Amino acid sequence: MAAYDVIVIGSGPGGYVSAIRCAQLGLKTACVEGRETLGGTCLNIGCIPSKALLHASHMLHEAEHNFAKMGLNGKSPSVDWKQMQAYKTETIRSNTNGVEFLFKKNKIDWIKGWGQIITPGKVRVDDTVHETKNIIIASGSVPSSLPGIEVDEKIVVTSTGALTLPKIPKKMVVIGAGVIGLELGSVYARLGSEVTVVEYLDAITPGMDAEVQKTFQRILKKQGLKFVMGAAVQSVDKLKTKAKVNYKLRKDESYHQIETDVVLVATGRKPFTEGLGLKELGVKMSDRGQIKTDERWQTNISGIFAIGDAIDGPMLAHKAEDEGMATADVIARKHGHVNYNVIPGVIYTSPEVANVGVTEDELKQQGIAYKIGKFMFMGNGRAKANFAADGFVKLLADAKTDRLLGAHIIGPSAGDLIHEICVAMEFGATAEDLALTCHAHPTYSEAIREAALACGLGAIHS
Repeated sequence: MAAYDVIVIGSGPGGYVSAIRCAQLGLKTACVEGRETLGGTCLNIGCIPSKALLHASHMLHEAEHNFAKMGLNGKSPSVDWKQMQAYKTETIRSNTNGVEFLFKKNKIDWIKGWGQIITPGKVRVDDTVHETKNIIIASGSVPSSLPGIEVDEKIVVTSTGALTLPKIPKKMVVIGAGVIGLELGSVYARLGSEVTVVEYLDAITPGMDAEVQKTFQRILKKQGLKFVMGAAVQSVDKLKTKAKVNYKLRKDESYHQIETDVVLVATGRKPFTEGLGLKELGVKMSDRGQIKTDERWQTNISGIFAIGDAIDGPMLAHKAEDEGMATADVIARKHGHVNYNVIPGVIYTSPEVANVGVTEDELKQQGIAYKIGKFMFMGNGRAKANFAADGFVKLLADAKTDRLLGAHIIGPSAGDLIHEICVAMEFGATAEDLALTCHAHPTYSEAIREAALACGLGAIHS
């Protein structure tokens, strides 16, 4: 008889959430994790520490730019980088300890070490083989780089090294204008670094609403970030204490060079599946190194499932969590549910950027007639009072049925506001449903209602 009903490989948001749901469903569960702490990339070297630094640097920005306007006079705070790092570390510790507590509470065994699947139902960790009826691969992802760039996590860093720099650099070049690059670039720009973002495409945050992209870039420029767009990075030359980034502009094939103290390589992430023994098992993989699964998150081998960054779809912690819970339900012979049309995306800069559903470009490609409801935060009383009136809410609704198809927000608390629309879309609501719902005043959320009203007769405050 197998020792476990389920062994989860990886304790990131997908893995630990999946393990907890398995245990709640009465399945004897273990989780394999080789790190010294639980929580995976997200809690240890990703989402959580980056948000701590974003929050700290945002507070500094407020003190430097807005306190005096509110009659809060005094010397602007100086940056104690060592203490800011300690605050970040404590934030990580409290979160990872929280996961460890949840494992104990739910009687989940933490098998410490790196797992390898030797046959279906058998996972080797170090020299011990553990037997199980089901295996869930939640191994996550690692940063990907470009040819000609050697990462040393000191001068040429990924997001991991960028979170633990020994000092705040005078100059930083960020390669890639995606979520990670813009979030960490914002942190260091607020802390006083001269930040230049080099992006291959002609727009930042690829795949986002075009109007949001333009507004977002304009705001970031105003905050001091510099952008070199349409630039193909050729190589990075490391000097003793600096680096030179060599790039070619696509528009005229001209070559250029930037000297900098730190280079942040933020060119995306790739699935981390090394050492799992998938090739030997015959697990089917995509050309991009993702594990192929069916509609029940099962691989081509019975009893082996995969979720999160290791499989297709957006590399988001909450997507992994949803898949983790759904897979646990499937194993417990229940119905696993993930609505891939309602997975929000958030960028935690200031202002925040959030989206859910489709973009205008996607609706045009699909030939769907749609209408737009838009409202600027400039017309929102709370946003104006809080010096947070940059940005807008944009709703997309079906022109015939009024059903909500997507939403794109750039503005204060966008990452929280988007969930009202997520819930509405999950229930198949219309723009009119949102417009008829009373929203408290004064709140940022009124901008959602105003955008919904703009899908009909028109917004009140614009």
